[in-house]
Amino acid sequence: MWTGFYAGLNAGGTFGGGNGLTTTGVDLLDDFNGGGFPATGLYGATSALGATHVFNQSAGGFLGGGQLGYNYQFYNAFVAGLEADIQGVAGSSNNGNAATLAPSLGVPFAANLASPVATFSTASRSLDYIGTVRGRLGYLITPTLLVYATGGLAYGGVNSSVNIFQTILGNTDPIQTPPSILGGGYSNTRAGWTAGGGMEWMFMPNWSAKAEYLYYDLGSASYPVGGALYQIRFVGTGLGCSCGGGGSAASAVSAATRFNGHIVRAGVNYHFNWFAPAPVLAKY
Repeated sequence: MWTGFYAGLNAGGTFGGGNGLTTTGVDLLDDFNGGGFPATGLYGATSALGATHVFNQSAGGFLGGGQLGYNYQFYNAFVAGLEADIQGVAGSSNNGNAATLAPSLGVPFAANLASPVATFSTASRSLDYIGTVRGRLGYLITPTLLVYATGGLAYGGVNSSVNIFQTILGNTDPIQTPPSILGGGYSNTRAGWTAGGGMEWMFMPNWSAKAEYLYYDLGSASYPVGGALYQIRFVGTGLGCSCGGGGSAASAVSAATRFNGHIVRAGVNYHFNWFAPAPVLAKY
């Protein structure tokens, strides 16, 4: 009954998955002359701190596609097979927004160097399609009801992007570069693994319906978002003096995310039974 090729359609959803998306800033340069005082403006470090954020995104959406495979029934109650499928995913784009105000990390000998850094960030990631090639091994609870475990290769098209706007606030002797606008993205087809299980019911000759759960993991990816550069001149009045100075600051930002999650779907299969045993004719 179960031995042979089959093909069918499926639909369901994806949900859950990983740790979202993380942006990380790194201090590249803090080259300030504090007008006779030690360097007092750590704007490279402040910029890096403001751009560091965790976006708690949960990838999810609706999916639909098709599958084909081959089953082999042995020892009456066991079924082994191989199945390949591919699904398009809709509504899986997850967006996140963040606004941070990082206080100056410098010692404010000069009043203008106490100015904070404002950062506004947006991040997104999506799964465009997913496919698998899996082995299946199951047991027939009844001649028409199969329970099985499955696992193997997963692959999918993924996207992620980050955009950041950052500026120093409150510099009234403002000779600073314009606000920094950073952006970066990642788009690729990734391969990973999947595992799960399900049930399949042969509800009429050649036709079966199934319900299935899969966990998939397409791995992690990281990419550069860009760098921020500031040129600042200031006049300070700290400690009862009037002094001036200036200098440069720079930071760089990168992003990292993981593409994983869960799939729950239902489907229907048509079994061709090309290699089923021929019926035995009664002889009189």
